[in-house]
Amino acid sequence: QVQLVESGGGLVQPGGSLRLSCVASGSIFSIFAMGWYRQAPGKQRELAAEIFSTGSTNYAESVKNRFTISKDNTKNAVFLQMNSLKPEDTAVYYCNIFERDGMNYWGKGTLVTVSS
Repeated sequence: QVQLVESGGGLVQPGGSLRLSCVASGSIFSIFAMGWYRQAPGKQRELAAEIFSTGSTNYAESVKNRFTISKDNTKNAVFLQMNSLKPEDTAVYYCNIFERDGMNYWGKGTLVTVSS
């Protein structure tokens, strides 16, 4: 059974930074992509950033040049460095792993609140 555990969320002032971490455990065979999604109150879950097995990345327009996604293949871990945070970044952030065989795994989420 695969488990994804996120950490690093919290309360931060506008303009501040946070670093999210996600570590996966269990039987993970071939990762196609790892990503961070977010869901703000009353809104649908959306992609924030993703990183593929090749190392290429993809970002939502709203977070480009502020967020950086990275990974550690040896630990099946993915990270999200978030800088210049804005109140509209407030959301629950979910870690995701998508395997080549089509299996899709989610973490339980970590809350990020950007407020003064």
